[in-house]
Amino acid sequence: MNKRNYGLMTAVAMIVGIVIGSGIFFKSDNVLVLTGGNVMDGVLVFCVAAIAIVFGCLSFSQLALLSDKPGGVITYAEEFTSMRFACASGWFESFLYYPTLIVIVSWVAGIYAGILFGWENTLEQQTLFGLAVVVVLFALNLLSAKLGGYFQNATLVLKMVPLIIIAVAGFAFGQPGEAIAAHTTSIGPAGLFAAILPIAFSFDGWICATSISHEIRDSQKNLPRAMIFSPILILAVYVAYFVGISALVGPDKIMELGDAHVEFAAAKLFGAAGAKAILVFVLISVLGTVNGLILAAIRMPYSLALRRMVPGSDKLSKQSPALRGMPFASAMVVFGLSLLWYALHYFSTKYGLLPNSDISEIAIVVHYLMFIGLYVTVMRLTAQGRIKNK
Repeated sequence: MNKRNYGLMTAVAMIVGIVIGSGIFFKSDNVLVLTGGNVMDGVLVFCVAAIAIVFGCLSFSQLALLSDKPGGVITYAEEFTSMRFACASGWFESFLYYPTLIVIVSWVAGIYAGILFGWENTLEQQTLFGLAVVVVLFALNLLSAKLGGYFQNATLVLKMVPLIIIAVAGFAFGQPGEAIAAHTTSIGPAGLFAAILPIAFSFDGWICATSISHEIRDSQKNLPRAMIFSPILILAVYVAYFVGISALVGPDKIMELGDAHVEFAAAKLFGAAGAKAILVFVLISVLGTVNGLILAAIRMPYSLALRRMVPGSDKLSKQSPALRGMPFASAMVVFGLSLLWYALHYFSTKYGLLPNSDISEIAIVVHYLMFIGLYVTVMRLTAQGRIKNK
């Protein structure tokens, strides 16, 4: 029997903690570049991009009301579409989607750690730090589901600190009126569409909470609540931060500085020491994202094994009594896959095999395309009366 280790707060922390990671800190400049410095167009881009996560969360919250079995997307596909689609979804998430995201986000943690501690910041150092993060967080979640949940809750609070500080400081000490008036020419629909692409990664990851639905207390109420509240909170934080940092630093300066604009804003507010402090919070933010991904990923092969959709199902479907019901074999499969994808990422980055890209981007795009089938399913179930409009 599955232990109900997580409450509503952990479900919210998992969604918000995974979605709000490193992306928002280094994508604001990209959005401004693509909108020609037009802050209001940038706000519109964030709102349009948020439609996907809001629509997705609302749709999956309805499916969560109808099922409480392990597997998340696998369960929904199995019960409401077909076994083939469920198997394909499970294999994709277990062997490609989650491991590649774990690799890329932990590698980003290595990048920020290098900046924070003044390392040479080579690819090798970034990779070693990222690997250490993966090992520690896998161990944390295996030793105690509650510890993993507590860490997720704590990092959610801590990662909000730099976002809120910069947002508030921008409105209090910056020039929001001047920032908005600096560039008023709209780039038009085509330009707005192009500007959405850089922030796609920043909005990804919300679906991960469904993988622990069977471990959430009163999940048929708490998971839908989490999936409705979380995207609203994420959008509010993103827009407040974007406008705040534009007001504090200025759109032109942000475009000039690129990814260094966050450190510049922190130094402007608090000096060099303050800039380091903000980087600490950014690093914690990224670590929270990695933890949330691992928390979700270790259940995926287990969910496949329960349905006998993967070789070695007898071993993968076992829960370890010594680890309070955690699926140890399933976690080790994901850990091994993460190491494999780390090797592929290292060589693809070192030798420029994926220029201006990384191993996670294709997985993210395919993941969203796969959701279309489940969105259509929600519409069909609504038409059949199994999902009630309220």
